[in-house]
Amino acid sequence: MFLQAACLFKGRIFQLEIRAGRPLMNNYDFSEQTAVITGGCNGIGAAVVKKLVHSGARACIWDMNIQDCEDEIAKLPKDTCQKVQTDVSDFESVTAALAKTKSAFGAVDVLINSAGVAGPTYSLADYPIEQWRKVQAVNLDGTFHCCKVVVPEMLGSGYGRIVNIASVAGKEGNPNASAYSASKAGVIALTKSLGKELAGSDIAVNCITPAAAQTRIFDQISQEFIDYMLSKIPRGRFVTVDEIANLIAWVASKENSFTTGAAFDISGGRATF
Repeated sequence: MFLQAACLFKGRIFQLEIRAGRPLMNNYDFSEQTAVITGGCNGIGAAVVKKLVHSGARACIWDMNIQDCEDEIAKLPKDTCQKVQTDVSDFESVTAALAKTKSAFGAVDVLINSAGVAGPTYSLADYPIEQWRKVQAVNLDGTFHCCKVVVPEMLGSGYGRIVNIASVAGKEGNPNASAYSASKAGVIALTKSLGKELAGSDIAVNCITPAAAQTRIFDQISQEFIDYMLSKIPRGRFVTVDEIANLIAWVASKENSFTTGAAFDISGGRATF
């Protein structure tokens, strides 16, 4: 449940959001912008969809499971939110998703790469080859595929914001999660490379490196590993998807007009760099 209001300050209109039992939140202005959010039906992606739509954006969700969305996402009207069944690990599927998005909403202004899988927890020596390849295909190749199709569109319009969801595991590495850690380290490096490539334009490419959040990805890992991740967070709790979405909203906004190629930490004090 949320209420929205607008206030005028120094000649600018700011959207404010009030959620039951929670503090007042600022919404950045995404009016007249089209945002693609991969993995947007649930978890972090869904929180970002809601945040951006409530801030005026038209959202297009690229997700494998568009029939299995959170209730709030499923109820969003089609003139503000479209869903395209997409396998981000398949370049042809991503290319088709872009065509459908442009047909519905026009050019893409914002890309949030949130689709991801954790993969099983094994030591590297025991890690199944096919599972390793699947984690890389979704987490790293998927991010590459989506950036590859969207960047030319942004260059054509002269504007864009890309936010890739990496992980603190990509900085530090988690034991028995080498596939996931390696894929997220790759996302960080991809972000820095692409950010430098596009730094001469008004296209910002950044990533965030969150600690674990309680999402469906927990269904893929053991309770022992969940307990391990919690023990590494000085805050003593998992980050919430809304906290992550609030950070992403600024990184993806016009207000972020200078920073590019950066990794924004949201690990509750865990990260050391």
